[in-house]
Amino acid sequence: WLAHHFWLHWRYSMDRQFLEQRAYPWLRQVATFLEAVTEKGPDGKRTLPRSSSPEIHDNQLRAWFPSITNYDLALIRWTFEKTAELAEQVEEPAEANRWRGLLAGMPELAVAADDLKLLVAKDDPLPGSHRHFSHLMAIHPLGSICWENGERDRAIIKGSLADLDAQGTSQWCGYSFAWLANLAARARDGEKAERALEVFSRAFCLRNGFHANGDQSGQGYSNFRYRPFTLEGNFAAAAGLQEMLLQSYSGTIRLFPAIPAGWREVSFRGLRAEGAFVVSATRNGGRTEAVQIVSEAGGVLRLENPFGEDGYRLTGAEPESVQAEGQDLLLETRAGQTLTFSRK
Repeated sequence: WLAHHFWLHWRYSMDRQFLEQRAYPWLRQVATFLEAVTEKGPDGKRTLPRSSSPEIHDNQLRAWFPSITNYDLALIRWTFEKTAELAEQVEEPAEANRWRGLLAGMPELAVAADDLKLLVAKDDPLPGSHRHFSHLMAIHPLGSICWENGERDRAIIKGSLADLDAQGTSQWCGYSFAWLANLAARARDGEKAERALEVFSRAFCLRNGFHANGDQSGQGYSNFRYRPFTLEGNFAAAAGLQEMLLQSYSGTIRLFPAIPAGWREVSFRGLRAEGAFVVSATRNGGRTEAVQIVSEAGGVLRLENPFGEDGYRLTGAEPESVQAEGQDLLLETRAGQTLTFSRK
């Protein structure tokens, strides 16, 4: 999980020195460790001799699952995949092949055959309402299962969120609602994301803004009423709001991908996207009117066209330098370049 933060720092900064001296060495060592602790199971796929899913079964003996959990599996698969990508970035093709070979030896994530929801482990569904969505790591934060991958991934995301709804929130903490906002945003469900953040702020935050794990409202959102301060709840809520306004994890910058229909007037300034792009945008009357993008490191900008068929004006680059690829606009940028797109 910590390796994911090294990866994100690289993706958001595109700092070549950080990539070569920090990010790739860290991910390579994590991948080396995972290669060492996994072993081939009876089906020929790599697995862990002991596997768990954070806080599921609360440290009882059954917290150790007989097969690898989706939590461990999602992180291991992600690590091998991204370590291979970074190996290519630092021009180590043999190492990239090594990590991809290990990825190919891992099993697929455990998914229920009937309703396509992610399980905790093979043949082991989420047992009930639970505060930690560790089995959904592949959706958020890792993004290995994502909306942009097509119908099957979309069905898995919808099925997994429906499973959370069916289990209820009685055993949730405040950070569960913040995490749900991120999951809902990845599912392009702005209404669900908004509701989750509203409950989080109203029922699980103290007057000083600190997130308290338990429900402080007495409205029955959770059976927990206690008050330990958990900082990641606040961070996750902020991340959820950004996911509603701007997404870039799939390689394409998308503006306002998960805002409720009632948010007709929305703007933001200086949000950071992967690729070292700093983005500001304005939405009026339910339509995106303008977007400014500063390219800090240069490279290819891929922007989902927020103007549809209305057309746009571009300043900061020649219009003919923009290529259209499906719904995306592609433009090679230079470091420090500022681009402004506005609706015609």
